[in-house]
Amino acid sequence: MSAWFRRREDRREAVDGKAAENPTERVEGNAGENAGSAGNVGERNASPVRGVEREVRDMRRGEVVDGPTDQNELVNQALAERRALVRLCVYAWDRARSAGVAERIEEGLAGIGVAAVRPDGERFDPAHHEAGGTTPTDDPALDGVIAETEVVGFLDRGQLLRAPVVTVYRARTGS
Repeated sequence: MSAWFRRREDRREAVDGKAAENPTERVEGNAGENAGSAGNVGERNASPVRGVEREVRDMRRGEVVDGPTDQNELVNQALAERRALVRLCVYAWDRARSAGVAERIEEGLAGIGVAAVRPDGERFDPAHHEAGGTTPTDDPALDGVIAETEVVGFLDRGQLLRAPVVTVYRARTGS
């Protein structure tokens, strides 16, 4: 059996959580020493899930090869990646043409602490809302109250990601 095939089998067994039956067949060495070999072809075509499983296994063993090695660096990287994914989800939510898709994205964001903000009926506060326009009202009690949300805002665990753009009631001036 060729060396590259044994390495692929060894990786497959490690991903599946099984130990190699014959430890003498395991081929050790760094990934760079076989760059361009036939074994790398299989890795390029491997399932992304298997790649993530391998990375998680290596992280559990403390064998993070590519990327940060310090625990704080890993946490900071994970937080930065989370922020990027949240921005991407908000971007996708803005462009979703289906109400069902938008609702599913919103539910997913809520599951990780990102809440949609629709302040209809609340008093307008320029620190938390962006005025997109006004609409006249004859009721003086509604003056300064948000009539509707034009663009939904988002809060990430209480921190404002995007202020909602709202239409505010304005009392009509007497003529």
